[in-house]
Amino acid sequence: MAKIGIIGGSGLDDPELLRDYQEITIETPYGNPSSNIIVGKIKDIEVCILSRHGKKHEIPPTQVNNRANIYALKKLGCTHIVSTTAVGSLREKIKRGDFVILDQFIDFTRHREISFYEKFDSNEGAKHTPMAKPFSAELRQKLIQACRDFNFPHHEKGTVVTIEGPRFSTIAESNIFRMWGADVINMSIAPEVILANEAGIPYASIAMSTDYDCWKQDEEPVSWEAVLEIFNKNAEKVKQVLVKTIESFSPESRNSFIKNKIRTIPNFPKQGIMFRDITTLFKDSDGIKEVAEIFYGRYKNSRIDIVAGIESRGFIVGGILAEKLKCGFVPIRKKGKLPAEKESQEYNLEYGTDIIEIHKDAISFGQRILLVDDLIATGGTAEAACKLIEKLGGKIVECAFIVNLPALRGMERISKYPAFSIVEFEGE
Repeated sequence: MAKIGIIGGSGLDDPELLRDYQEITIETPYGNPSSNIIVGKIKDIEVCILSRHGKKHEIPPTQVNNRANIYALKKLGCTHIVSTTAVGSLREKIKRGDFVILDQFIDFTRHREISFYEKFDSNEGAKHTPMAKPFSAELRQKLIQACRDFNFPHHEKGTVVTIEGPRFSTIAESNIFRMWGADVINMSIAPEVILANEAGIPYASIAMSTDYDCWKQDEEPVSWEAVLEIFNKNAEKVKQVLVKTIESFSPESRNSFIKNKIRTIPNFPKQGIMFRDITTLFKDSDGIKEVAEIFYGRYKNSRIDIVAGIESRGFIVGGILAEKLKCGFVPIRKKGKLPAEKESQEYNLEYGTDIIEIHKDAISFGQRILLVDDLIATGGTAEAACKLIEKLGGKIVECAFIVNLPALRGMERISKYPAFSIVEFEGE
């Protein structure tokens, strides 16, 4: 289950929004976070809200303890972090009040602690975190979709340059940042996203344009009063986007999203059958990404050694998941498809029997196996696959399916094994 960390003055700690909330103090090896953390629920999704600059905005940007803030949210078990920030626009097209869903940053800070690695462990070696795409694509897409749903003016990508504070830029600096390709400017985001990436927490930010910094000669240079005026006018919109983004993590919302990507074809392969065509889900980049994220979130801490996929669409799901889990993938195929020495298992069909096979060297004794397929109907193939895995000495952690057809009772057939499906369709 997702647990969302929120950094910034979001207003989500409104008691009318937040259920079962409490304020907690977190200690970290890096000192105190900027504020106590409000922990509660929005539509059954746990959220942890941290005020970047303190409850009374008493902490200047350069003095924010970003390491403590990110560490505290990780300690609380946050699976994702979303931040809010006011930015100055460096582009004519980004107007006051517009939202920008950031996708790149330029770090122009000089006095921040921006790494958890004060030294490298001699046993583990150097730690260099990739930062080519620092903002989570999944989170960015959710923020973008929320902006679209509300029809709020927004820009679906943008590069932020983060400078030291609390002073604003000179005209010369503002023009240089424009030449570098920055779209907006602020004093907060780069250190946060760097540390979130080091901590392995997907991070995204919704930036609100409040001014034109000082490059635009027909506008007054930025002032704190002007920033506050625009931000306060649009604060309710920020809150709406955040709430919708958080709600998108609810199981009902995610499952409905996936279910709507699956096409139903009546009377195929024979009269009376409602065929659930999953190819429409696979061709949709957001759809298959959501499937992968749900499975990854469920199994990332399960110590999976091998993902085993059943021919043929189980290969697609299983291959993606194996890469995300950083483990191996093993195919379970129909008879006659594997070249090396095989183990076979026969199973019953509606009329007759069939056989599936696995290489005898595919699984070692005691390895923890996740069995994956796109759909479970009667459960015959899944049961046979489980028997093959057990013949080789593998331990089945769970059987995972995108779709379950409860009317065909496949889950009952494999009830001796743990099993999970993302969505269900009633009827055959």
